[in-house]
Amino acid sequence: MKTFKALSALLSYPSADLQAAIPAIRRVLAAEGLVPGDVAAALAPLCDRLEQGDLYDLEERFVLLFDRSRTLSLNLFEHVHGEGRDRGQAMVDLLETYRAGGFDLAGPELPDHLPVLLEYLGTRPLAEARAILADAGPILAALAERLARRESDYAPVLAALVAIARADPATAAGRTLAEEADDDPEDLAALDATYAEAQVVFGPDPTAGCPVGRDILARMALPAQPAPQA
Repeated sequence: MKTFKALSALLSYPSADLQAAIPAIRRVLAAEGLVPGDVAAALAPLCDRLEQGDLYDLEERFVLLFDRSRTLSLNLFEHVHGEGRDRGQAMVDLLETYRAGGFDLAGPELPDHLPVLLEYLGTRPLAEARAILADAGPILAALAERLARRESDYAPVLAALVAIARADPATAAGRTLAEEADDDPEDLAALDATYAEAQVVFGPDPTAGCPVGRDILARMALPAQPAPQA
């Protein structure tokens, strides 16, 4: 459905092309009705700002929010695997999933970049797209909550994805992610230190070695953390 591509565009780096596309994005969201009415209405401020705002300011705010804040990264596997080597294999598996579905990456973004995933979902049947989003549900819910805490007008885009996926933000994995402290994109020293830390481990990966297919995307759903040792 075109709704996934519309939401992908809203989460993409601002550009003149995006500004020109906002009227079409509004029409798609209204025509397909996949996003619940209250959430769709909440998207209006972002659409207005992207359509009418100064492009330089839009770019600066986007970078500050998504590129300089690790806890708001749009690269989904980063929230599961950190910068560890398991993320690399997960990327390869996801690329193979894309290729098996006849979808080729056309830009420089990583396969786990949320707008890229949404582009792929726009080529899949709705039931399959919903199932894949549900696998990523804990991450999407955490991102929606973090953006809402910052009173960002991007928060309704993530809320729309959570609603489409019918994801439950109250899962153990969702709580684990939501409880992670927000980082400060203005504190560059702390941000550098965070990226230099060892991989965050949430527990064993039960999907390691699984065949190409929908199960690959289950890597985005965090397993429960092991109980602390007495």
